[in-house]
Amino acid sequence: MKRDSEQFLALLTACQSSVYAYIVSLLPNRQQADDILQETNMVCWRKGDEFQEGTSFVAWACQIAYFNVLSYRRRRSRDKHTFGDDLFDYLAERQCERIDAVEDRQQALRRCLEKLPSKQRELIEARYQPGASVRRMAGERETTEGALSQSLYRIRATLLDCIKRNMPATE
Repeated sequence: MKRDSEQFLALLTACQSSVYAYIVSLLPNRQQADDILQETNMVCWRKGDEFQEGTSFVAWACQIAYFNVLSYRRRRSRDKHTFGDDLFDYLAERQCERIDAVEDRQQALRRCLEKLPSKQRELIEARYQPGASVRRMAGERETTEGALSQSLYRIRATLLDCIKRNMPATE
């Protein structure tokens, strides 16, 4: 499949935090993780035409990161401070499962936010804007901090309940 560079770059950019978290879970050193992330990005870019549209881009990128980490571990195999292969594989598999679950929760959250009445959605979105505070929001809405906090609590509880109902069944 021929890739659209802008779309591919958007996918690659959007998954950076997930792929980095995956790499950090496998490597104890942040500098090493930074280096592996850069290698992973370069391999993703070179192999972009191999990505199958409709599949999880994060999972694909994490698979590439996994092989980059394996390669790095082989180069450093004499170091006494590396995990054994069995433990490493176990940790890598568990982390992949966690990343998939995070993606599922984020999708469920987006769907649930769309279902909220517009005033509730606007309130919750305003609360999570950079620099937002309950005190400032209460003043702007001419209500008490307690009343606003209670409203936010109820909206969050509604969202959590909705997310639980909309999550794919797990084994």
